Amino acid sequence: MGRATLIGFSAVAMWALLALLTDASGQVPPFLLSAITFAIGTCVGLGARMVMPASGMVEKIPPQVWVIGIVGLFGYHFFYFTALRNAPAVEASLIAYLWPLLIVLGSALMPGERLAWNHVVGALLGLAGTILIVTKGDGLAFDARYAFGYAMAGVGALLWSAYSLLSRRFPSVPTSIVTWFCAATSALSLICHLLLEQTVLPDGPGQWLAVLGLGLMPVGAAFYAWDIGVKRGNIQVLGAASYAAPLLSTLVLIAAGIAEPSLRILAACLLITGGAALAAKSLFMRKPATGEAGV
Repeated sequence: MGRATLIGFSAVAMWALLALLTDASGQVPPFLLSAITFAIGTCVGLGARMVMPASGMVEKIPPQVWVIGIVGLFGYHFFYFTALRNAPAVEASLIAYLWPLLIVLGSALMPGERLAWNHVVGALLGLAGTILIVTKGDGLAFDARYAFGYAMAGVGALLWSAYSLLSRRFPSVPTSIVTWFCAATSALSLICHLLLEQTVLPDGPGQWLAVLGLGLMPVGAAFYAWDIGVKRGNIQVLGAASYAAPLLSTLVLIAAGIAEPSLRILAACLLITGGAALAAKSLFMRKPATGEAGV
């Protein structure tokens, strides 16, 4: 598997910490939590720029890149939070988590990409495993009363898959630009918080450490790693492998004593890892392409 693909998958691994750290952050409302953590994520990018200065000038970046990045990061979170406010969390989360499948299918429309049967089947196996994780074996109960919330979750999935696919069209744009995407998302999230929520700050050092962890990893470094992966890695494999995030998240919760192991988790593990391995089959059977190995 190419180096860029592995870097992209490290984002998926960091997103696995999202549920644990969010739970540990207390009762901070979602838009405020987004504003704080994306501000920390901005600092991650600024720190990286000090160590490795950006190779390109911000003035040379095409205007559409700014639109894709800000709408992708802020838009996904805005519509996901809106979905959770207007629909049951299980169904909303499952709809929102259609984005890996949309990435795999949408990659067929990208220049120079080829969608193979193993990519599609691998993504579908991952989706099946995700259903087992998200529904917790209780089944789905889509209710017409929550149609607006379901639609918001669907829009979020479309936005994130579009962001991931369209970013690939601009491989020359340095990953450091994600710093400003995070800054814009933080500012817009703060505006939403002031308009829609009551302020509840983390209570005590433990909750503040959880918020810091969120900003450093799943809402920070993960977005920079994902940018490298979708621009220079194997995007079909990344899309299918992204279904590992809810599984890894559940395993983290089990390790922390918050969730219990079960046969359902084992079945989900087999489906998701099998799907990811199937999607990556072509990588194991050929030498990585030059563009795929570099960062």
